[in-house]
Amino acid sequence: MQSFRTELENPIVEKDIIDLDRKIRAFREGKIHEEKFRSLRLARGVYGQRQPGVQMVRIKLPFGKVTFKQILRIADIADEYGSGNLHLTTRQDIQIHYVSLDRTPELWAKLEQDDITLREACGNTVRNVTSSPTSGIDPKEPFDVSPYAHATFEYFLRNPICQEMGRKFKISFSSNEEDTAFSYIHDLGFIPKQRGDERGFKVLLGGGLGAQPALASVVKEFLPEDEVIPYIESIIRVFDRYGERNNRNKARLKFLVQKIGLDEVLRLAETEKIANKVKTYKINRDAVPQPVAPEAVTFAEVALQNPLKYEQWLLTNVFEQKQPGFYGVFVKVPVGDIHTPEARRLVEGLRGLVADEIRITQNQGLLLKYARKEALPALFNVLNELHLAEPGFDSVADVTTCPGTDTCNLGISNSMTLSRVLEDVIYNEYEDLIYNRDIKIKISGCMNSCGQHGLAHIGFHGSSLKADKRVLPSVQVLLGGGTVGDGIGRAADKVIKVPAKRATHVLRYVLNDYQTNSIAEETFHAYYDRQGKDYFYQLLKPLADLTTLTEEEFVDWGHEETFATAIGVGECAGVMIDLVATLLFEADEKLGWAKEAFAGSRWADAIYHSYNTMVSTAKALLLDKAVNSSTQAGVIKEFDNHYVNTGLVTLPVSFNDLVLQINQNEPSEAFAGAYLQSAQEFITEMTAAREALKA
Repeated sequence: MQSFRTELENPIVEKDIIDLDRKIRAFREGKIHEEKFRSLRLARGVYGQRQPGVQMVRIKLPFGKVTFKQILRIADIADEYGSGNLHLTTRQDIQIHYVSLDRTPELWAKLEQDDITLREACGNTVRNVTSSPTSGIDPKEPFDVSPYAHATFEYFLRNPICQEMGRKFKISFSSNEEDTAFSYIHDLGFIPKQRGDERGFKVLLGGGLGAQPALASVVKEFLPEDEVIPYIESIIRVFDRYGERNNRNKARLKFLVQKIGLDEVLRLAETEKIANKVKTYKINRDAVPQPVAPEAVTFAEVALQNPLKYEQWLLTNVFEQKQPGFYGVFVKVPVGDIHTPEARRLVEGLRGLVADEIRITQNQGLLLKYARKEALPALFNVLNELHLAEPGFDSVADVTTCPGTDTCNLGISNSMTLSRVLEDVIYNEYEDLIYNRDIKIKISGCMNSCGQHGLAHIGFHGSSLKADKRVLPSVQVLLGGGTVGDGIGRAADKVIKVPAKRATHVLRYVLNDYQTNSIAEETFHAYYDRQGKDYFYQLLKPLADLTTLTEEEFVDWGHEETFATAIGVGECAGVMIDLVATLLFEADEKLGWAKEAFAGSRWADAIYHSYNTMVSTAKALLLDKAVNSSTQAGVIKEFDNHYVNTGLVTLPVSFNDLVLQINQNEPSEAFAGAYLQSAQEFITEMTAAREALKA
C-alpha cells in the first residue's frame, strides 16, 4: 500500500483524510483491531460490500443538493475508483460501489476539491440531514427549510457529541404539512410553522423503521427557529449517554424512548441544556441561495420524440414553482442508478434549460429547478433520449428499492430486479395508475427497510421460505403504511409471506381488488382500513400455497442459479470493540483531542472529549472485571460500584459526580480547563491503578 499526497484548502478536512490513510495502514499492519477499524471507516463513508475485498463509498449530500460540476466530479470518481455507476439513495446520498479500501483516502481528497464529503455518511453518527427536495421552490411551503437543514449538517459534522454513539441518528426537514421528508420515521423530524412573522417548527421525536418500526411522537408544536440546533444537541447528548451500545438491534433512539419513556428522555434533555455549546443559534437564512435561473432565450420549435408521452410527463413530472414563470421537473430514475456516460450527457443536455442545482429525491429520483415553460419540450427530449422521461414520478409506477443482494451484506433477495418487474406490470397493465400518487410501492432486500417498505401502501421485503427441505426466495408483503400529513404516518402491517416470484401476482390481486371494491374517491388507506388486515390475508392466501411450487420459483428475480440465503455481517452502524487495550488507547487519543480543542478555544468540544476520555477509561477497567455495561450511564454507575465503592481506587468524589459535572456547568474556559485536568488525572491514575492491580 502506497500513501498519497493531498493539498486541500481546508486543513481540518486534509487532516481527516490523512488520518484515514494512516488508520488504513495501521489496520493493514495489524495494529488496529478489525472491529474498531470498521467503526472508524464507516464514520468516513466507507462501507463493506457483499462482494469481498471491495467497498461501497457513500457520498454525503446535505438535503440532496448537488451542482452540475459536483455530478461530473462524482462521475469521474466513479469511473476511476468504482464501477462507473451512481446509485441514488432514499436519504438523498449518492453511492459508488466496488472501491478498493486502500484508495478511499485519495478518492475522498478528490471529492473534497469540489466541496463533497464522505464524513459521517455511515456509522454511529448523525447521518445525512434530509429535506423535502422541493424546499425553496415549493408553492405550499411557509418558508424554505434548506438553510435549516444546512445549518444542522454543518453544526453536527465532526461534532464530538455524535462521533461514537450507540447507533445512527437521522434528522429530516419537511417543506410543508404534506411531510414529504417523512418526519414521523426520524429520530428528529421538523415541519415548518409560521406564527405571524415568527418562524418555527413542529418537532417529532423517536421514529424509525427497521424490523421493529416506531412512529415518532410530537414533542413540540412550535419550536422557534433559533432553538432548533440547541434542541437537537440536547437530545443527541441524552442519546449518546443513555442509548444502548452492546445490542445494536436495540440501540436506536426509539428503543431508548420505549425503555425509559418519552417524558424521561425529554427531562434528561432539559438537564443537558446547560452544557450545550450554544443556548440559541441564529440560522443564516441566506446560506442556501436560490440558484440562478437560465437566461430567457427564444427556443426554436422542437419536434417532440413522443407527443403522447410528453403530455403524460407534463401531467405527472412537472409542476409550477412558487417563483412565477418557472417549473420544477421531476426525473424518474429506474432503481436509482445512473451510469456515468448518462450522467455526463444529462448534465450537458441540461445546461441552459434548468438552473445549476439538482436535488436527489427520497424515492431515488432527481428534481430539476427553474425550467421555463418554453424550454420544457427541449428538456423532455433530452431526458427521453437518456430513458429518463418516464411519466409517473412518485406514482404507483415509481417503485422505491434498496440495492438488496446486488451489493448489500444483509440482502436476502433481489429487490432491484423485482422493482423493475413491478414497474413493468404497472406500465403494461395499469397505465392509468401513473397518475395515482396516493399509492406508494417500496421494496427492501431484507427487513431493515432501507427501501422504506415500512411506510409503503404496498411494501415487500426480502425473506426466505422452506419447502420440501429446500429454501426458496420469498417476500414479506406489507400493506397500509404511508404518510398522512403534518407528522402523522402509518407503519405498514405485515400481512403474508409468499414466494418472491409471486410478488407480481400480489400486486395484481391488491390493485384489482382496490379498483373493484373501493368506494368512489376512497383513498387506499381508507379502503385498507375498511376491509381490514385479515381480508387481505385471505385475499392473498392462495399465493402462499407451497404445494404448487415450480422449479422456477426456487430461482430469485434476476438470477439463474438456485436460491441460497447468504447473509453477511451488516454494517449499517459500526460494531463496538470491547478490548481493554484498545479502549485505553482510544481514551488517550480522546484526551489529545480535548487538549487540541482547548488550545483552539473550543470549550464545549474540549469538555465533551474530556468526558469521553473518562468514560472510555472507566469502560476499559470494567472489562478487566468482565463487566460490560451497555450504556455510558451504566459505565458511570458500574465504575462506582466495582472500583470506587469497593476502595480499589480513590477519587475526591464519586465517579458519577466527577463525570456528570458536564451537565451542571456552562461550557466556559474555566470549566473546560478544570474538567480537562480531571480527565488527565483520571486516565493517568487509572492506568497506574490497573497496572498495580495486575501486578
